[in-house]
Amino acid sequence: MTPALNPDIFSFFSELENNNTREWFEPQKARFKALEGEMKQFASVLTSAMNEHDSIDKFKLFRLYRDVRFSKDKTPFKTHFGISFHREKPALRGGYYLHIKPGDNFIATGFWNPEKDDLKRIRKEMEVDADEFRELMAQPSFKSVWGALEGEEVKTAPKGFSKEDPNIDLIKKKAYLFTKKYSDKEVLAKDFLQKVNADFKAVRPFFDYMSSVLTTDLNGVSLL
Repeated sequence: MTPALNPDIFSFFSELENNNTREWFEPQKARFKALEGEMKQFASVLTSAMNEHDSIDKFKLFRLYRDVRFSKDKTPFKTHFGISFHREKPALRGGYYLHIKPGDNFIATGFWNPEKDDLKRIRKEMEVDADEFRELMAQPSFKSVWGALEGEEVKTAPKGFSKEDPNIDLIKKKAYLFTKKYSDKEVLAKDFLQKVNADFKAVRPFFDYMSSVLTTDLNGVSLL
């Protein structure tokens, strides 16, 4: 049976947003732990569903406690659930993320902070030929779900690349991301897990392309 998310997730985080102190949280801890357990169960079932079209070796539910050492925001708790789903490395690249927060629910896929060598390899591929990548992003089955490519960019051109390159819009990316938002109502619907799974499945052409790039050199020779 597919688990539906508990509406109290939104109630809890809305209350926490307005009472982000250890004093408020302590008597609410049992309530939170119950919701956390339900979220882990949801993620476990979603992982099994994703493994019918991908190879996910694990998921990670991020801790509620914030690291405030280097942050201007000193509130002790995050006000959302965040879960990452890890593809089996090294052959499969890219990752999935699910974010649950009142009024700000989304999924994200792609490459948040690629390693230096991986980022250079992607940029070199775009410099040589970005046609295949542009074609897959333009496919209706992909674009209708994920929309446009996102991610931070350098201001002009990365070192060693020309700012006049016809593919500079892709080369200057520091991350290659896609996101999709959901309303609170959609999150609480009984078919939410199936929707997320279907949307994650739709990103597969992008992951297949990037995995092929990142596991070969520019001549197509395998690096594995």
